[in-house]
Formats: sequence, structure tokens, C-alpha cells
Amino acid sequence: MKVLQINSVCGIRSTGRIASDIHQLLIEKGHEGVIAYGQLEAKNCDRTIKIGSKKDLYVHGIMSRAFDRHGFGSKKATEEFLQEVESYQPDLIHLHNIHGYYLHVGLLFEYIKKRGIPVVWTLHDCWSFTGHCAYFDFAGCEKWKTGCHACPQKKSYPASLFLDQSKKNYEDKKSLFQGVRNLTFVTPSHWLQGLLKESYLGGYNSVVIPNGIDLSTFRPAESDFRRKHQLEGKFVMLMVSSEWTPRKGLKYLLEFQKSMKEDEKLVLVGLTEELKKELPDSIVKITRTDHVKELAEIYASCDVLLNPTLEDNFPTTNLEALACGTPVITFRTGGSPEAVDEQTGIVIDQGNLEELRDAVDLMREKGKAHYSGQARKRAEDLYAREDRYKDYIALYEGILREYR
Repeated sequence: MKVLQINSVCGIRSTGRIASDIHQLLIEKGHEGVIAYGQLEAKNCDRTIKIGSKKDLYVHGIMSRAFDRHGFGSKKATEEFLQEVESYQPDLIHLHNIHGYYLHVGLLFEYIKKRGIPVVWTLHDCWSFTGHCAYFDFAGCEKWKTGCHACPQKKSYPASLFLDQSKKNYEDKKSLFQGVRNLTFVTPSHWLQGLLKESYLGGYNSVVIPNGIDLSTFRPAESDFRRKHQLEGKFVMLMVSSEWTPRKGLKYLLEFQKSMKEDEKLVLVGLTEELKKELPDSIVKITRTDHVKELAEIYASCDVLLNPTLEDNFPTTNLEALACGTPVITFRTGGSPEAVDEQTGIVIDQGNLEELRDAVDLMREKGKAHYSGQARKRAEDLYAREDRYKDYIALYEGILREYR
């Protein structure tokens, strides 16, 4: 097989690592693969296509902010990219995040329909079936079910400062994304699959394949993290995010600090330098890292991962924590609760700080060792990278057997 994957990033952040991991497995199985990406630099992939330039990203971003037409910029960059696709002649195209200021979705889908190439599309959020936003839970909006208009999240990603084109975006995306002859959706969570079935894309086939992680990297391990940050003898609660947007629930952790005990500490990973300056000195503040070994050592050193997310698909942070033997406390939000069971974590109502305090106290009473073995086992049974990405290879093969 020759498989072309398309994602905003390659080899970094959760979606980029998913794409590069699938690519590596393809190569190991004797197939061919290329990852096309639009942002930052590629890592962990031997064959890539860069879509556009920094200038293209900048112009697309300005267009999105001024005219609310995210996904309909980068025309020249996309035309040049599609010439490379035509030269490569993939047997199958695997889409991930096609938003991110780097791709013209109209040109891409016109090409896909014209060439009749089978497509697998993994949804990492809800952008594919809305007129603007990537998530709508935070806003409590259900316009996506019947037709977006008067968007309540116009200024959220992908932000528009002036116009509201959600109605036109919705209609254009609906027209473009429907009518593909051979399109299969993959969702990492049953929650997102349920939303997909309620959307204008509900007529397509869809399967659930949870995200997979590298269990040889994310594993229980000793490190000097606690000593380096003066955390010996403390009950350490971790929160990890690549982007600290309001939907990640940071405000709840800051409020929760008021009920914390003297021997409890919060560790936040993924912060910008600006945000580090704004947060209290009582928090251990760590900037974003793409060094997965360092991240795994942090997970393994902490007593619990707190994930007070307000809208999310199937957070990879939950899986990484479990693989490192660290239990998870998460809000009952999106697909996040699907990652844990009673032996590996605690699910609480969204925003309920009393429940959060009780959950932390219960984990302290039982001790991390009570959860660690089952947490690691759950990761091994359900989220091993090799197993989950073998599911993708099998999906590709099944689609191509029918197609040919």
C-alpha cells in the first residue's frame, strides 16, 4: 500500500505523534507512506511533504481572523501540494486535522472526488461538521445539528475578529465533505462517534479506534524529578496540556488550590513563558516539551493526573498517565471518562470542586500503589500503540480489498 497521511503537524503533539507512529508501522509492514503537514518542523518520519510556507500560514491566519473563512485559504500552497499528490499516486489518503491555517479544504475534496481515492478520516475534534468551532460543549451550542449561524464562539479557535461566516462555512463544508464515494471515519471515542452520527456526516461508515501510545517510553520509571523540584514527601498532582485554553479547566485547578493541604503540590506542564509569570509561585510550572522521555518521567513521578477538561475528544494525556502507572481524575466530559475505570481512576461531575477534593482524598487514602498495577495493565490491554495502529493497517487493507 501507498498511504498519504495529512495532518497539521508531523511527529510532535498528540496528533502528529499518531500520524508518525502509523507511518512507522506501515514501513515495518513493508508498505509505503508519506506524511504531509503544514506547521512547524517534522519529526520521526523519513518521508514528508511540507504544505506551504510560514508566509502561507500567516496569510491564512489573517484571512481567518478577518473574514472567518478558515480552511479556505492557502489556495496556491494546496494547488502545489496536490501536484505532489498526483505524482505520488497514493492508494489511500488518511486525513487527520485538516484545519490549522495550512490547507484549502475545497481544493482537497474536489481532488479526492475527482480521483476517487479511498479516504480514512480520523476526527480529533468536531471541526469537520461545524461552521466554525472545533468544540461546542463549552458554549452549550447545538446549531451544528441543523445548520450553524450566529456563532457564539466566533472568537474562539479558529478565531474571527470581525465577520461571522459560520452559516456559509457550514453549507460549504457540508457540500464538500458529502458525496465522497469511499470515505470511512475513525473516532478515538464512542462519544465523538455518537456526535458524528447526529451530524450531516452521519451517513458514512465509522469505527472507533482509541489512540495508541508507546508503552516502552511511557512506563513506570525512576527519575530525579521530585528531588529537582523539591517534591519529596509531597502528594503531587499533575496537569498536562499542549495548549492552555479555557476549555482545559485551569480555572478549576486554581480554585482547587484553596482547599489544598500543606503537603500537596500542583505541577503544570505545557505552559508558555507568559502564563508561567501569571500563575502563583506555589505551582511547579514547566514549559511545553516535545521530549517524550522527559514527559514520561514527569507522569511516573506524580501521584495522580488531574484532567478538569471542559470539552475533549479522547485525551492522550489520560492514556500516557495510565501507562506510567499514574491514576487519573477527570471531569465527566466528552470521551475523557472512557479512558479510565474504577480501578484506574475517578470520574467526577464537571466543575464540582467538592467531588474533586473527595476524589483526591480517596486516592491519598488508598495510595498510588493501589492503582498503579491496574493502570499500567489497562494501558497494555487497550492502548498499546502497536495494537491500535495495527487496527488502522487492517482498516486500510479491508477498504482497499473492497475498492479493488
